[in-house]
Amino acid sequence: MALFYNKEVFDAAGVDRAPATWEEYYQAARKIRAIGKYITSDAGDPGFFDSMVWQAGGQPFSTHRKKVAINLTDDAGTQRWTAYWQRMIDEDLIDTRTVKWSNDWDRGLSDGTIASVLAGGWLPHSLLSDVPQGAGRFRVAQTPTWEPGGTQNSENGGSTLAIMRTTSDEKAAAAYRFMDYATHDSEGIRGRVLDGAFPADNDTLGSAEFLDQTTLTTPDGGVSEYFGGQKFNQVLSQAARNVLPNHEFLPYEIHARSAFGSTAGAAFRRETTLVNGVRSWQDELIAYAKQQGYQIS
Repeated sequence: MALFYNKEVFDAAGVDRAPATWEEYYQAARKIRAIGKYITSDAGDPGFFDSMVWQAGGQPFSTHRKKVAINLTDDAGTQRWTAYWQRMIDEDLIDTRTVKWSNDWDRGLSDGTIASVLAGGWLPHSLLSDVPQGAGRFRVAQTPTWEPGGTQNSENGGSTLAIMRTTSDEKAAAAYRFMDYATHDSEGIRGRVLDGAFPADNDTLGSAEFLDQTTLTTPDGGVSEYFGGQKFNQVLSQAARNVLPNHEFLPYEIHARSAFGSTAGAAFRRETTLVNGVRSWQDELIAYAKQQGYQIS
């Protein structure tokens, strides 16, 4: 993950550098709100919640075969993030109405009413496509940490390649050869990265071509200094190396995220608090696990 921020808005609010800690982020949010804008938006994104709990050192889930452990309410990282984000909600420092990836969200990033995004390293080309007006105004920084000088980071989003079931062994073999080319061959990886994918191999993450990149390729084949000439991949490469290891998701993550909106997500509609919403989410996840035949440990 990294912080993608609108430098023009930050400068206008008197925030002269990207916040390095969550306390600095809070102070920056106050300054940005004072000029009528929000530092970011979150209408109850379960993937973002997972990522920020991870970055806070949380490990609320674990799975071993048919045994599942779910401990959101007592997990220290979950508690830390929940308390922090509740403060941001209570003080109206984040936009809780605009849903991420919506047209309204694109407009908010375009006009500066939403001043930054915390997201995965794959975001640059999404910004280029969906928020072209941001070209030259955005910069990239490390995710804020809980202590000065910290490096802890997490992941957000991602992608995979899979082969659809087919009766043709020949087609399946051809599909596998393409997947192998796209993920293990240097030219295949390079093609995907130039097209906007974030690399998953250390060779690319450490290559001069990747680290020295200052432009993005536009859909019409042109180039854009979207991040004002910054060598943005230097930030993203280091961010990838700072990810905390051993984080686990639930084996029914899709259901878990769908259940977030009616439980923890209610806190973003001011219908409950995050503490109570997360407790309700935990209750639902435990009940679902039992329905699916998992043992709760």
